[in-house]
Amino acid sequence: MAGSVLNTSVTKLKGVGPVKAAAYAKQGIFTAGDLLVNYPRAYENRGNIELLDEITDPDIKHAVVLTVATEPKGVRLRSRHMSMLKFKAYDDSGTAEITFFNQDYLKDKFPLGSTFRFWGKVERVGRHYAMSAPAFEPWYDDKPLRDLIPIYRLSEGLNQKQITENIAQAAALCGQEIPDDLPNDIRIENKLCTRTFALKNIHNPENFVSLAAAKKRLIFDEFFTFGLGMALTRAKVKKSGAPECRDNDLVPFSRSLPFPLTEAQKRAIREIRADMATDSPMNRILIGDVGCGKTVCAAAAVYIAVKSGYQAALMAPTEILARQHYADLSDILGKLGYSVELLIGATSASKKTKIKAALTDGTLDFVIGTQALLSDGVEFARPGLIVTDEQHRFGVMQRATLSEKSKNAHTLVMSATPIPRSLALAFYGDLDMSVIDEMPPGRQRVDTFYVDGSYRARLEGFIDKNVREGGQVYIVCPAVEEKESADDEVTLDEMLETGIIPDTAPPLKAAVKYAEEIQARFPEFKVEFVHGKLKSRDKEAIMARFAAGKTQILVSTTVIEVGVNVPNACLMIVENAERFGLSQLHQLRGRVGRGKRKSYCVLVYGGDDLALCSENAKERLETMKTCYDGFAIAEKDLAMRGPGDFLRGNGDDTVRQSGGVKFKIADMCDDAGILTAAFVASKKLLEEDPELSNHPELRDTVTSMFTLDRTTVN
Repeated sequence: MAGSVLNTSVTKLKGVGPVKAAAYAKQGIFTAGDLLVNYPRAYENRGNIELLDEITDPDIKHAVVLTVATEPKGVRLRSRHMSMLKFKAYDDSGTAEITFFNQDYLKDKFPLGSTFRFWGKVERVGRHYAMSAPAFEPWYDDKPLRDLIPIYRLSEGLNQKQITENIAQAAALCGQEIPDDLPNDIRIENKLCTRTFALKNIHNPENFVSLAAAKKRLIFDEFFTFGLGMALTRAKVKKSGAPECRDNDLVPFSRSLPFPLTEAQKRAIREIRADMATDSPMNRILIGDVGCGKTVCAAAAVYIAVKSGYQAALMAPTEILARQHYADLSDILGKLGYSVELLIGATSASKKTKIKAALTDGTLDFVIGTQALLSDGVEFARPGLIVTDEQHRFGVMQRATLSEKSKNAHTLVMSATPIPRSLALAFYGDLDMSVIDEMPPGRQRVDTFYVDGSYRARLEGFIDKNVREGGQVYIVCPAVEEKESADDEVTLDEMLETGIIPDTAPPLKAAVKYAEEIQARFPEFKVEFVHGKLKSRDKEAIMARFAAGKTQILVSTTVIEVGVNVPNACLMIVENAERFGLSQLHQLRGRVGRGKRKSYCVLVYGGDDLALCSENAKERLETMKTCYDGFAIAEKDLAMRGPGDFLRGNGDDTVRQSGGVKFKIADMCDDAGILTAAFVASKKLLEEDPELSNHPELRDTVTSMFTLDRTTVN
């Protein structure tokens, strides 16, 4: 019965004809139930009552309680075809003139001596005040008004009054028949209110406490349903057959390594081995800090696959990274008797033909490559494992194409970006996670300092010293060219995240000009610069020369943030460091300290006086100086900057986070604590009821959430 009431068309509500229904349809609202989950975008706090003489800001709205002092009088403005209604009202501190335009029908609404709560902008005019077209409500001492007034998103043809009234009608129509499919034990365990209470108080909150309780429940519901949907989707994938890699004795592999595995690496490898031993395709992500040893875990997975008689592939986003993996893994796997080849754009045509033929007839065990692996003719005889490195740098279609070439193979993806666990659930909710939270012994700490422009001469001396001792230097700049509008403006997001305002922002150090200055300053050293606007082939050629030691100083944008391994690089300088987030600075710092040389990271404030640096930016710089744990830094970055770095601006992965689902009220980052609790609860429920057979209403809700194209209703 409840379902039929919720599915009542909006056209059955007062004042909603075809035109209004069409306006609602633009917002995806077709039924009374849709109206109930059309949550306010904001609230006006009209409970903060002020006296007229307390108001100092005329540009924001205020709440005042005033008594009508004069009878409203209408004035016709012939020249403008307008009418004006005026009267005076007062409180203990002063008198205000209230004006309404083209609303003559309000004349009888304000009898002498009646009291109202007015909401609007208050302007001081001489010794008096003025309010133009304020919102108003009758004020009675024994009948307190609501403090919080909801504000809804509008579309053409709808106004706040219409939406508010229709939502009230929908709530009255549905009454107590609103279904609550969240299991009661989960609701109690997480200290959540009922759904009926939540829907009432999200639209008509009694107070801030009630509103907070309502939001928590509704946010939990969205994350809980999302968690169930992601898990059920993954379960469907796991039903399909995959190669059972049971020949997984890793003793020969471990003995071949020149170093002992850390406990975190052993744990990750155990999880991978357990997955690959079943006929359900592994779908696992390996997350770890820079230098934690993810590659050797991937090598173990490859060993398990090829030892069990199957083929493996590893796809990297760049040729230089693919070459690095080939150098490392061909040595390990080659010594164990398995064939390894490199397939990249630079591979000769004849070599490509041989590699493709060997993959097709099954004589090649393991191939490492770039997008060349997606080319025609790359077919696997016995696909067993696909490894994707820095997977966020590939598009959805690229990953899908590789998966099509290796149906039912186990999948392992690697990410060198430590993120808080709550966000990992959001990013990778459809993947099992292995976290490497321990660094190998001997991994040196990169001493970190921050300075301002007044240290420029000493910094150049430090560059000279490190290069003359045989080391190499990275210099990272935030812009490519001096007057590059796209990079040289301080955006609103940057202002909010960094505390920088345009008038005080130090000028950006530009890579092109700075590379020229550095080359002039150090004519005996080879200096090159690299940035994302270069063609891929040119960019990789520059990086290859730096990796080979032919270039001593590399001036760059953040294109070198991840994936590059140059053990001889010992100094990282980041210009305008105040403009970078913590996680990005940590990734940049991770480019040095990868070899035996003592390594340093110097963060340079763009101005000449560090005292002018914003407190927010200074706190980030101090964090980098004192903290070296990537996961702790990620948590700090999240706390300081919010969701920007993690869930927004990441290309197609921004869509991937929710599998296409659009949340109405939840925010994956701002509500990270609730997200974690909801995911834990969804996992627990599915352990007890894997198909939600005992919760058919909840299963319907999950199905509905993951079905996006709804244009008709019953």
